[in-house]
Amino acid sequence: MDERRPHHTILFNKRTMDSVSSSIHQWLEWDQDPITRDEISQLRDAAAVDELTQRLQKRIQFGTAGLRGRMAAGFSCMNCLTVIQASQGLAKYLKTKHANYASGGVVIGHDARYNSAKFAALAANAFLALDIPVWFYSSSSITPTVPFGVTHLHAVAGIMITASHNPAQDNGYKVYFKNGAQINTPMDVEIAQSIEENLAPWPGAWKDLQPSKSLHEDAYQKVLPQYIKAVWDYTESTTIAWKPPKPFVYTPLHGVGGLVFPTLCSSVGISDFTPVAEQVKPNPDFPTVSFPNPEEVGALDLAMQTADREGKSIIIAHDPDADRFAAAEKVTGSWFTFTGNHIGVLLASYLFESLSRTKKTSPVAVLNSAVSTGMLEKMADANDIRFQEALTGFKWMGNIARNLEAEGYYVPFAFEEALGYMFPDVCYDKDGITAAMVFLSAQATWQSQGLTPYTKLQQLFKEYGHFETLNNYFRSPSPDVSMHLFQAIRGGSFRTAKSLGSFKILRWRDMTEGYDSGTEDQKPTLPEDKSSQMLTLWLDRDVRFTIRASGTEPKVKYEAVEAVCDALLAVLTEWVQPFAPTMTYSKQMPTSSGHIFNLP
Repeated sequence: MDERRPHHTILFNKRTMDSVSSSIHQWLEWDQDPITRDEISQLRDAAAVDELTQRLQKRIQFGTAGLRGRMAAGFSCMNCLTVIQASQGLAKYLKTKHANYASGGVVIGHDARYNSAKFAALAANAFLALDIPVWFYSSSSITPTVPFGVTHLHAVAGIMITASHNPAQDNGYKVYFKNGAQINTPMDVEIAQSIEENLAPWPGAWKDLQPSKSLHEDAYQKVLPQYIKAVWDYTESTTIAWKPPKPFVYTPLHGVGGLVFPTLCSSVGISDFTPVAEQVKPNPDFPTVSFPNPEEVGALDLAMQTADREGKSIIIAHDPDADRFAAAEKVTGSWFTFTGNHIGVLLASYLFESLSRTKKTSPVAVLNSAVSTGMLEKMADANDIRFQEALTGFKWMGNIARNLEAEGYYVPFAFEEALGYMFPDVCYDKDGITAAMVFLSAQATWQSQGLTPYTKLQQLFKEYGHFETLNNYFRSPSPDVSMHLFQAIRGGSFRTAKSLGSFKILRWRDMTEGYDSGTEDQKPTLPEDKSSQMLTLWLDRDVRFTIRASGTEPKVKYEAVEAVCDALLAVLTEWVQPFAPTMTYSKQMPTSSGHIFNLP
């Protein structure tokens, strides 16, 4: 009996290895990166069937966020080969479907993460192979300069190699269309199909980037000054007389913002600020933070220590690619970290005051996402400004802003609760650099009125009502587990349930399935998005709760708008724990009042 067991194990491994052998062969035929070739070879030699299956028999999904994932060998990961394949598919798609605009070229930028520069160069090869010009950012760049570059250079598309605020082992491939906004459905599906049709590397795909008349390697040196001018022009347009802001501490969290923002500040006379020395230069290891996202508890600890030492009471922060913006203020001896919704309504109030002075002739519209605060809508209504709700993600808000402009509206601003702020006068994606400059301009104005950002926020709460938000997330072990969770919720008594914990359910909406119990035809007013998962409940006691899958990270996020901790606990007990016990979540989360809420 014991002697036969090894024999059966060997037969089993041989059969399962046979099932992945063709994928191994295909990978080794196409991949010319010695590091990732060696990874697959070692897994093959170790007969690591499960790992090989996971790496090779699923493809990394191309969606409206482009690509994002762990850097490793295999078709399911971010690596040189999958970047080449995505670029070939995108190049072929543009040449075939948008031939009239392809001559405008493609803008390609990259951040300072591991492999970002290499991925950008390999991506450029695909477009050059089809005689599509490439506006190449040879230096590490901030993400907003790519959508800005697309519209400034009249390019057909843009690519940014970044994983934004993801962990160090991740990277990504973000795609913009000629309108400067992120691609949206159905374009993502069409590009994904083109990628599947162009998987084999083309001749020259693996070569080092070669000079040619179609390759503009000095593009960043030309675009960055124009972007900075646009940021400053917009900032100046929002104020009557520019005043220097209160002294502050700045951190880019080891990202590329430190290559741009301090220089921009100095160039416009903002000199009294202190960069966090340990974090101001790009470092792809992100050594001083456990997670390089300013939303995370503890991410700003070093900035707070620096501010305490320097005697400064304001902190300005960017995430590693500088498309998100965060701020904190010392209030009565303790640090108050503003939520994305807090900053959103603060910026909106400042811009509304500015608009009232300029007397725009065009009607004005602003946007935020379905999981962001309802306070913006109330503020917009009070100022005779159109409010537009959007699905989550700037792929929606950027394109909706373009549509509103086509209708004759002026769109100064849009935001999402995850620290994302868009100013279409500069670019049609979230832009942490512009957000920081407008925030500093607003702070200087409030200071002249005897206010700080915190006391201005309290003033707004008194005027429009106190809106609060609690945000947190579960880390999911895989997209399949996340999908199982949402399927289980839908498969239960979700549609017929009258209560959730101690709360009465007044209305619920499923943006994936396109159902809304609160409309006459039971169809959402927002477009359904089958590529994402998002469920929203309206509860009594003025609570709105949303649970959704993150489009860029292995997370399931939940947001309770106008706050109630009990709603979070009810969802944990009734929805998540019965169906997805393997998910992990932070038991500490910051509330919008600056305190830490502990989950049991």
